[in-house]
Amino acid sequence: MILNRPVRLLYFSPTGTTRKILEKIAEGIGEDQPEHIDLTSPEARMGQHSRIKRGLTIIGVPVYTGRVALEAIRGIGQFKATDAPAIVVVVYGNREYEDALLELQNITVEAGFTPIAGAAFIGEHSLSTKDVPVAHGRPDSEDLDCAAAFGALVNEKLTKTDSLSSVSPLKIPGNFPYRERGPARHVSPDSDDSTCTRCEKCREVCPTAAITLVEGYIQTEKNKCILCCACVKSCPYGARHLNDPQLRQFIQQLSITCSMRKDPEFYL
Repeated sequence: MILNRPVRLLYFSPTGTTRKILEKIAEGIGEDQPEHIDLTSPEARMGQHSRIKRGLTIIGVPVYTGRVALEAIRGIGQFKATDAPAIVVVVYGNREYEDALLELQNITVEAGFTPIAGAAFIGEHSLSTKDVPVAHGRPDSEDLDCAAAFGALVNEKLTKTDSLSSVSPLKIPGNFPYRERGPARHVSPDSDDSTCTRCEKCREVCPTAAITLVEGYIQTEKNKCILCCACVKSCPYGARHLNDPQLRQFIQQLSITCSMRKDPEFYL
């Protein structure tokens, strides 16, 4: 039996969906108070290398254009693991996760983890809005039940496995070399000055420190924005909007092409 305690969650989760799914997986394993290692804020990714030894680490990231976000890669790269099983999880917006799960598996192996299971879950697309929803409300109760069931399956595998050296490599879909990330968009959500109260909630949740308050106005460095839209979803006054015409057209297309519900996929 592989030791599965302590259970720790290691994640990059700007809008909280990845964190929510990892917590449910932990519950399925039988751990309702796992350790949290949150890599979302810029400060959390500026530390020195930390060592992880033994226990089970559930590693989760959102998918952006079929890849793992560079910010998440830098954060996970801070860790050096020894004798450490891991579950790798990606969360995508009902389009495709493409090479992201394979990439995450390889990143964790480079950090010294031994992936014993993988999964792809669906969360509300980062560009989804009330007017143009894409995977609205996900993960929903069905998704979270699947996450708990997946955790139970992993726990069963851990119980039946004698040692990490006997774990076979996971057969995860994807291509290497990975798909290209594509050109930077240099677009971002904008603030409506007529409804913005300068509460700075958007600045607090931005994972790239792209948002600042300058002379009483919210400003966004578009070259830093990764379009996670945490600022849009967290604004208590609905003052953050995606106004770029090409981006709005893209969201409209997504709402049509990604309307059919996809289900989580497990790799054990």
